Amino acid sequence: MESLTEKQQKLLTFIEQYQWENGASPTLREMREYFGVSSDNSILKHLKALEEKGYIEKADTPRGIKQLTSIKQQFEAAAELIKIPLLGTIPAGGPVMAEENILGVFEVGKGFMKATKGSFLLRVTGNSMINAGIHEGDMVIVAPDQVPRSGDVVVALVDGENTVKRYVEEGKNVYLKAENPEYENIYPEQTLEIQGVVTGLVRNY
Repeated sequence: MESLTEKQQKLLTFIEQYQWENGASPTLREMREYFGVSSDNSILKHLKALEEKGYIEKADTPRGIKQLTSIKQQFEAAAELIKIPLLGTIPAGGPVMAEENILGVFEVGKGFMKATKGSFLLRVTGNSMINAGIHEGDMVIVAPDQVPRSGDVVVALVDGENTVKRYVEEGKNVYLKAENPEYENIYPEQTLEIQGVVTGLVRNY
């Protein structure tokens, strides 16, 4: 397909995000408001260009745009369920001795969760990671084979005890950062074993 101008790409990205979040296409008014323009003409011009270049198709509906192929594929992937075992409870308030007993198996949508082969779930206790959006009772999806990078949230075994924290590298030094000012960071005295990188979150409301 032909390449897009910067404005055409921005409009296509907006349509993709809107369809993913709302399950329908944005209206002309919503597109005008998003781009801060008062006339339909500029929006219609870019929509026509996107159609001519094969990026969108018109639909005989009030919203006028068919679901994009990329979004359709994402919804299909999301509908595909994968099973992930729940191995136990890992605290996010301070390390305790690990107990990796399988407590159950959960099904999650493959497209919504970044779960790879071998991934497992761990339930969080405590609130030392609340500023990272991880709350007590949440289940984190953990990829045991993923190599951690500085800034990743990880499940770590520190001096024989495990915890959920942010992994930080500073030169040759490594420490685990709490995402709550009420908790101190953890500086391993002996050994630090990364048990996996947190790639997703499951929350029950």
